[in-house]
Amino acid sequence: MTLIAILIATLAAGIGSVWLAAGLMRLGFSSSDRAPAGRVGPQHLLSLAAGALLATSFMHLLPEAFEGQAGARALFSTLLVGLVFFFLLDKAEMWHHGHEHHHVHEDESHDHAHHHDHAPLRSGGWTVLTGDSVHCFGDGILIASAFVADIRLGLVAAVSVLAHEVPHHIGDLAVLRLSSRNRNAALVKVSLAGAVTALGGVIGWWLVDALHDYLPYFLVVASSSFIYVALADLIPQLQKRLSTRETATQIVWLLVGIGLVTVVSRLAH
Repeated sequence: MTLIAILIATLAAGIGSVWLAAGLMRLGFSSSDRAPAGRVGPQHLLSLAAGALLATSFMHLLPEAFEGQAGARALFSTLLVGLVFFFLLDKAEMWHHGHEHHHVHEDESHDHAHHHDHAPLRSGGWTVLTGDSVHCFGDGILIASAFVADIRLGLVAAVSVLAHEVPHHIGDLAVLRLSSRNRNAALVKVSLAGAVTALGGVIGWWLVDALHDYLPYFLVVASSSFIYVALADLIPQLQKRLSTRETATQIVWLLVGIGLVTVVSRLAH
């Protein structure tokens, strides 16, 4: 029963977030940082995702972990190690993309110097899909960890992942649509990457179930991932000089993210 719930939740979070992102792009999403009145923009989605991730970490994952048999010192040490690990992982990814970007510019300069006609760059799309697949696989493991601890906690984690992935997938779709003329192909490719979440969920279920005594540590690692993404990636993008109205809107969407997690938790309970 738990495995079925994990499969449904991971598919909903992985593929559902892609379709929701595509729907927002079609029905009124603005790619501008300062979206026109009445339209949903990146700042709104980032605020929503940050609120959902922080609420899930501090109101659900960490309390659940500390209710187990593991000691507080060991769990806080795991939280610290998790944050440092995701920081280093982020650094490695930034270095990789910067290195690849440097070679792309060298290739373009070389082609231009020899007056060669070349097709639009397509390797960037595959890089996005590869990185997205790995990220979704990790999300699946995190969701499975939460489900093994408690069904309600798993649903909350799945909603938080979905909220976080929507702005991420909007960027993915935008990149792929620039590298391909077929918009439907871009949607299919990102959806397949999102489906990898289910694979991570199955493997996560088997891994956590086999190592049940270490479940509190899995929950803390999941929490460290959510906290790092919210504080190191999402919130810094919100720290811009904005008008009073725009700042208030950010705060409202942040509270909506927190409220969304709270409502889902109570309904599931």
